[in-house]
Amino acid sequence: MDELLARATRGVDLDAPGAFGHIFFNLLNMLPWAAMFWWSLLFVAVGALLGWWRGRLRDGIIWAAALGPFGWLVILARPRPPSRAQPPPLPR
Repeated sequence: MDELLARATRGVDLDAPGAFGHIFFNLLNMLPWAAMFWWSLLFVAVGALLGWWRGRLRDGIIWAAALGPFGWLVILARPRPPSRAQPPPLPR
């Protein structure tokens, strides 16, 4: 924990008015943004696939983008929408 605090407060005057913002941005710089981006894309792609399979493509994308893999469970738990397909008209 001391190492994390030392990295977060590196180059920060703790008595300065903007110290909180500087520490916050130092903490944000320690996050693996590239990995989080690619994982999010994977979650949305799988959510789109599950949504397409269940007949709810848009819902699959939205739930996966909002909740990640937990959104997959939402899509799988919801019932399929009723089929709107009608048979072709009979010839006269």
